[in-house]
Amino acid sequence: MMDSSDALMARFLALHPRTIDLSLGRIERLLARLGHPERKLPPVIHVAGTNGKGSTIAFMRAILEAAGLAAHVYTSPHLVRFHERIRIGAIGGGQFVPEDQLADALARCESANEGEPITVFEITTAAALLLFSESPADVLLLEVGLGGRVDATNVIDRPAAAVVTPIGRDHAEYLGDTVEAVATEKAGIFKAGCPAIIAAQDYAEADAVLCRLAETAGASPIRVGNQDFSVHAERGRLVYQDDTDLFDLPRPRLNGRHQFTNAGTAIAALRAAGFGDIGTAAIEAGLNNVEWPGRLQRLNRGRLSELVPPGAELWLDGGHNIDGGRILAAAMADLGERSDVPLVLIVGLLGTKDAEGFLRNFVGLARLLVAVPIAGQMAARPAEEVAQIAADVGLIAQRASSVEAALETLADVAFEQPPRILICGSLYLVGTVLTANGTPPA
Repeated sequence: MMDSSDALMARFLALHPRTIDLSLGRIERLLARLGHPERKLPPVIHVAGTNGKGSTIAFMRAILEAAGLAAHVYTSPHLVRFHERIRIGAIGGGQFVPEDQLADALARCESANEGEPITVFEITTAAALLLFSESPADVLLLEVGLGGRVDATNVIDRPAAAVVTPIGRDHAEYLGDTVEAVATEKAGIFKAGCPAIIAAQDYAEADAVLCRLAETAGASPIRVGNQDFSVHAERGRLVYQDDTDLFDLPRPRLNGRHQFTNAGTAIAALRAAGFGDIGTAAIEAGLNNVEWPGRLQRLNRGRLSELVPPGAELWLDGGHNIDGGRILAAAMADLGERSDVPLVLIVGLLGTKDAEGFLRNFVGLARLLVAVPIAGQMAARPAEEVAQIAADVGLIAQRASSVEAALETLADVAFEQPPRILICGSLYLVGTVLTANGTPPA
């Protein structure tokens, strides 16, 4: 009987190097033993960045599938089940990798690795590339796990396009504590002769580094906001323009003004990667039908949604760093302009994140914060600590033992209007919420 994917990945933990040293050597060794599946892939669009990677990939997948094309997708982390990371493309829409295929690929990787040191992300990335190489598709949308230059996904010699979404400060222990250092690592996915799509950046220093390193690598930089392409909102619609076309498109289905940027970056990447013949109808359908769970997702059904006060809204987002918090706060402010109701935060945070920087974004915006633990995460900050940090930055804060308990507490608070409740602070928290709500990604 074949071991389950969970059992195999548990064994992989024993192979993990004693320290994290980001390197391509281990995965390159394994891929060679597997017959170089990374050389047998459909055209690859490689995506790095701090924020917006997953949403940009979601837009590309939705547009490609609306055009009748098959798109493999590799993203991380997952929210509920590991299988979410690997979507096998098919005409009419792909599916998360089935358990039997995943377990088989992981077992083959384990055998080929022969017990040598390797990280879990490296060996599972090898398994994903193996699966993608064995199933036909029109394109592979490949998300960087950490950084770019020495990330396990950076084994593609010549991608159809390389994309860098907005860069911020995150994972400083691995990527450096300045945006220039982070940008340098992300720019490592740029390859000679390949288009380098550079999304609108929040920091001029990051934009300058990305443009310089794209040119140094011999890539062809394609930047937003100049002659290459532009995207903006106009009368609630998305207007995209490049040197050949102008599209007047519907507002993206994903919530938040930042999703206009992500959608525009996705369109530019597809056109640069050789999919310029995708017509307006498919782009419109993609923007209308795109799904990306846990990113400003409104929960209108499910067990947790039934616990909110009558008339209240329940929202969910995995934003967890300073810039993600700024984007999220701006989205909540936009919603507040349309419907001015009290904003309440339910927050769980990891100890590795800048809690103070994240929470400061909501000062003057949130009426109340309820701190909760993140079940099953040893690295999570205690709810008491999150509540204290929130109080220190100027938020009214309390704590609860769980999201469910927080929602039940809010039902007893006398708000002048039904509140807008936002659960945020961690993708791990998002996963527990979607599980508890009975609405996991599909």
